[in-house]
Amino acid sequence: MKTARKFAEELIDFCYQSPTAYHAVDQIKDILEKKRFVELDEIESWKLKAGGKYYFTRNDSGLIAFVVGSEKPEKTGFRIVGAHTDSPGFRIKPAPEMLAEGRYLRLNTEVYGGPILNTWLDRPLGIAGRVVIADKKPMQPEKMLVNINKPVCVIPNVSVHMNPDINSGYTLNKQSDTLPFLGLVKDRLEEKNFLLRLLAAELKIKTEDIIDFDLFLYDYAKGCLAGAASELISAGRIDDLEAVHAGICALSELEKPKVTCVMACFDNEEVGSSTQQGADSQILLGALERILLAQKSGREELFRALSLSFLVSADGAHAVHPNLGQKCDPTSRPTLNGGVAIKMSASKSYTSDGYSAAIFAKICEKAGVRTQRFVNRSDMRGGSTIGPISATHVSINSVDVGIPMLAMHSIRELCGVEDHAAMFTALTSFYHQ
Repeated sequence: MKTARKFAEELIDFCYQSPTAYHAVDQIKDILEKKRFVELDEIESWKLKAGGKYYFTRNDSGLIAFVVGSEKPEKTGFRIVGAHTDSPGFRIKPAPEMLAEGRYLRLNTEVYGGPILNTWLDRPLGIAGRVVIADKKPMQPEKMLVNINKPVCVIPNVSVHMNPDINSGYTLNKQSDTLPFLGLVKDRLEEKNFLLRLLAAELKIKTEDIIDFDLFLYDYAKGCLAGAASELISAGRIDDLEAVHAGICALSELEKPKVTCVMACFDNEEVGSSTQQGADSQILLGALERILLAQKSGREELFRALSLSFLVSADGAHAVHPNLGQKCDPTSRPTLNGGVAIKMSASKSYTSDGYSAAIFAKICEKAGVRTQRFVNRSDMRGGSTIGPISATHVSINSVDVGIPMLAMHSIRELCGVEDHAAMFTALTSFYHQ
């Protein structure tokens, strides 16, 4: 068993090597293939065997992995963990070059999800994502991952001398105030297709071969352990790569389970999940049905399996803040390194109820993992997650959980070293039930 610190360092590496959801899925594939998981093609007929380890990807940024149990799902159900691969930030628009003051080259961007905007200012930023390449097959063009892993741009702040009210509160305009400064150009000829030339040089291809792209900004600085005793993790994209990492590692360690165990890594949670690889699609339900079909079971067996199944929706929870404790509920106040938080809401923005929460709490107790409870203040609206969205498609018992975090949706988030290890242990125990 790895130490909590070692596992935390692996999470920091995983987050840094996953600047986008595309890269996160690529990293997940590496982890799975080292554990002898076999990649399936959605186009092909699936042939599965008991104890077999499999995965498939959807649109490069969603992934579902599973280990086939020795018992058929209609007798034991599924054990499912869900998390998401995307994080809030900035997406680069098409034809993004914008020249200012004759020399300053900027990129036109749009906000993705709900980042804390001012945390992105004055930080060296990289560019990463997916590039679509010209191909003889117009319906199946080639795709390449790209990561310009250097401080290629920055969103500069305005000097306090020019904006004396900045510390009294300043609302950033998402179109004009958050454009990244890419560099200086000598003439307008340099401006044209500047980004495409940058991408082509990185990928060692011709500029004219690039048809389109899905590109995002990310923090160039790598995460680190923090705190006087190195008990904290400071990194970007902890929400929700922490749960992705813990869940995938837990699943990858399974050997010949009795129950079929599934890890669903959805994309686009931060913008509503309404994509083909999002939780508000048929990707999970379709995967579960195909697992049954490959074992010569049918539609009725699917519904029988769902009635016996359980879903753990794993996404970050809010820790009580050291400076703003009044923002937290008076009695439910999760702390960093205090254990996995079970999230509940009367509005059902989380799927947990007394029954599902009790099941998960008992699993954690059996595994020696402490649990906490998170609810929002009654006068504050909380965030959403994949749990309720997934439940509308698979309609099974579900619980929403997460490790407590500070600065959620900041460019650098903060969580506890012990909590990440606790999540891994809890999910491992869940898969063995």
